[in-house]
Amino acid sequence: MSIDLTCTIPVSPGEAWRYFSSPGAFLRLSPPFMPLRPVEQADSLRDGVAVLEPRTALPGPLGVRFGPRWHAQHDAAGFVEGERFVDRCVSQPYAAATGWVHTHTVTATPDGDARIGDRVDARVPGRMLSPVFAYRYRQMAADLDSLTRYGSRTLTVAISGASGLVGTALAALLGVAGHRVITLVRGEPRGADERHWDTSEPAADLLDDVDVLVHLAGAPIAGRFTDRHLALVRDSRVGPTRRLAELVAARGGATTLVSASAIGYYGADRAGERLVEDSDPGTGPVADIVIDWERACEPARLAGARVVNVRTGIVLSGAGGMLPPLAAITRSGLGGRLGSGRQWMSWISLDDLTDIYLRAIVDPEMSGPVNAVAPGPVSNSEFTRVLGSVLHRPTIVPVPGWAPALLLGGRGSDELALADQRILPRALTGVGHHFRHPVLADALAHELGAEELPAEL
Repeated sequence: MSIDLTCTIPVSPGEAWRYFSSPGAFLRLSPPFMPLRPVEQADSLRDGVAVLEPRTALPGPLGVRFGPRWHAQHDAAGFVEGERFVDRCVSQPYAAATGWVHTHTVTATPDGDARIGDRVDARVPGRMLSPVFAYRYRQMAADLDSLTRYGSRTLTVAISGASGLVGTALAALLGVAGHRVITLVRGEPRGADERHWDTSEPAADLLDDVDVLVHLAGAPIAGRFTDRHLALVRDSRVGPTRRLAELVAARGGATTLVSASAIGYYGADRAGERLVEDSDPGTGPVADIVIDWERACEPARLAGARVVNVRTGIVLSGAGGMLPPLAAITRSGLGGRLGSGRQWMSWISLDDLTDIYLRAIVDPEMSGPVNAVAPGPVSNSEFTRVLGSVLHRPTIVPVPGWAPALLLGGRGSDELALADQRILPRALTGVGHHFRHPVLADALAHELGAEELPAEL
């Protein structure tokens, strides 16, 4: 069977074609709720090859590949510059099973907007493909809107932790924005866009010609809160951040530092308080680490460099983090509030988080701490109810408050699973920042494939 869809996006056809041709577009348009994950973007829409692989979105060792890779060969015979490109599956067993051929078109409406067309000829039910294209159209339109809002001269951006959930999405967004991305890697560099980063003694020339350093690297905070685990989290953040900040300081203002941080800064139990960037810090093991993590940026700030600390909330992504396992539990009918359900959850969609990083990179007026959270924090009970509504499942089985301690330990449960933090993004709302997903239901629908197909955006 086949599916034949169109959607009008309020940009010129040339802008739409440039987006499709940009490094990062393949990843940006790959739905996080699909089991096939992008591995390699085609180097040409005319005759390149894109590669995906089946992989779970579950955390840690559960996030594994579970089958052969999908190779999509672009067909030169169907290519028309600026108007059409075609890809067909050429790898087995998928090619024989599906006969997949996907024709992409970009045409102009009478008003000069871009009409995006997608025809798929394959032995795949159309109902399985509708959520994919609903995601793609909305993602493309929102990305192009963000690039218009935060466009600037082309920058060279170095990223540590570029292989993580946030780093991968951000590098792709920077790619479609036209910026050059250099990834800092611990191993041997592969090509001119990678540089070796010794976390204990970074090379003096590591940041040469770098306009902005985005520092995301650090050991995962989630885990049993043993003394050893907390020491690993601290050691992976504080020392490496200070040494990078010293390199930024040596650049004499030529490099901006945008460093990850966390809402753990405010402590785990701030019930009822409305917390903004200048609120007092909290106490506890995570707060202590985050406070020292931000202080490690001081050498750069004291040298006059622009420094932004992105205090990140609970990141919602269908590709990783806490959302996939929560969604799986909810789909099974076993979802429910955690503990009392009254604790506040300050969340942010992955796309809004990458937009915040993009703005921090290009906006010379942004500096200091920035709460990277949506403007509408919710209680755990409300989060659970909305998730169930998006997935059309009941959420009536409460999870006892002691259950997370079985995995995280008592301290970890209190600091993470049962944290009560009502954080507001005052620094962002104060400058009129645009959120793609200010409403929780919309963010969850986008990440979990529950959106309606739009005819125009």
